[in-house]
Amino acid sequence: VLRVYKAAVQQTLDILFLSEGREFLTSTDAVSRDSADRTIIAWDFQSAAKISNQIFHERYTCPSLTLHPKESVFVAQTNGNYMALFSAQRPYRINKKKRYEGHKVEGFAVGCEFSPDGTLLVTGSSDGKVFFYNYHTARIIRTLSAHKEACVRTIFHPVLPSLLTTCSWAGEIRIWQ
Repeated sequence: VLRVYKAAVQQTLDILFLSEGREFLTSTDAVSRDSADRTIIAWDFQSAAKISNQIFHERYTCPSLTLHPKESVFVAQTNGNYMALFSAQRPYRINKKKRYEGHKVEGFAVGCEFSPDGTLLVTGSSDGKVFFYNYHTARIIRTLSAHKEACVRTIFHPVLPSLLTTCSWAGEIRIWQ
């Protein structure tokens, strides 16, 4: 073990290294009725110090974080049935004008991901569908009925970007072209 980072909160749901690896983000399950601080925490990799724990102020957990492949932004999948866009540079401000809505999370830890070229944002949904969003407009450009159970993860193939893998709550994995 090289370092230990102690959030002093409930479980950590996801970890996302920011470009160059000097900082990383964690999402936690530390949401209460009265407070939403520490939902997303920014950390300094070298010192193990918290940089910020006041990034996301809404009372939803964020089970998935994903970094844009070309721009300095990241998206947090929220349990509020939308994905929020943030700057990936301090102070990590939320883009209040852009939300990716239409899919359903409903308590599932649904993942999201950008296409390799950064033009699409893809997410699963609790109803088994996959939603494709135009990254720039936040509009749904396509839905795909992928699974009978909740679709909890979508991921593009690292070498063949036209292939998308989805997996369901029931453990089924499908490859799409």
